[in-house]
Parts: sequence; C-alpha cells; structure tokens
Amino acid sequence: MTTQNTNRWQLMRWVQLTAAAMGAVLLVSGCAHHSASSQTYTYGQAQREQVVRYGTVENVRPITIQSDRSSGLGAASGAAIGGVAGSSIGGGRGQILATIGGALLGGIAGEQIEHRVQKSEGLEITVRMDNGETRVIAQEADVPISRGQRVQVISGSGPVRVSPL
Repeated sequence: MTTQNTNRWQLMRWVQLTAAAMGAVLLVSGCAHHSASSQTYTYGQAQREQVVRYGTVENVRPITIQSDRSSGLGAASGAAIGGVAGSSIGGGRGQILATIGGALLGGIAGEQIEHRVQKSEGLEITVRMDNGETRVIAQEADVPISRGQRVQVISGSGPVRVSPL
C-alpha cells in the first residue's frame, strides 16, 4: 500500500469513527429533553411542597417555545456525516477539499436541524388571580386551557405551572 493510500485510509477511518461517535452522542442526548410542560416534573422537583393559588383565565395566546442554547451536537454530527460524504468524492487535493466542504455544509445543516427540533408549541396564559392580581405564564400546549376557565397556578420549587381545575 502506498503512503498516499495509507493516509487516505487513515483519514477515512478517523472520519468514520468520529461520525459513529457523534451519532452515538446525538442518540443519547436525544433522550435529554427539556420540558416546559405543566405535567412534567424533574426528579428534584418531586416531593417538594408547592403553593397553589386559584384564578380565571383571561387570555390564551399561542406561542413558540425555543431552547435558549444549542448543544452543538447537531453541528458536530452534521460535520462528521458531511465529512464522510465529502471524503468519498474525488482524489488527492480535490478529495481533501470535498471532505472539508462536506464537513462545513454538514455542520451548518446539522445546526439548523437541531434548531428546528428544539421548538415546541406553547401557550401564553394570562390569569386573573382570585386576589385581583394578574399573572402571565408560558408553558407547553399539552393541556387544553381556554378563556374563562378556572385554573390553579402552582409555584414554589421550580417553574410556575397552570393546570385546569
């Protein structure tokens, strides 16, 4: 085997292993989902005393809930996959350029995909509390809530939640 073929084989092997590792990390990280649901509690929030207040929904507005930061896994996985795809094109310097270009384009595409996946439909709920105060709470749209509905507002250990009575 020539030195050029050996170097090419080592580069291909490195890119394949990197892609496999990134894929595994992405698969595992997919299980870690941040939730803005009124029905989801973290382990640390369970068995904690919370305050319950009552009120009436004055307004409900649909919103989009977007994660406030990227994990970087989308870009890294996309770059690895793009690099593997690009490395199969051409030979010599052309192959190196194709690998780099594939990695760059894959990274951009992976970042965009991660950005879209981290969005969820939500509700901005305006509640007139029984004591006369008005509160606005944003949460996932996983529980039907409508104007005029009586609700409980749960707060204390963690996020504030609106739950129908």
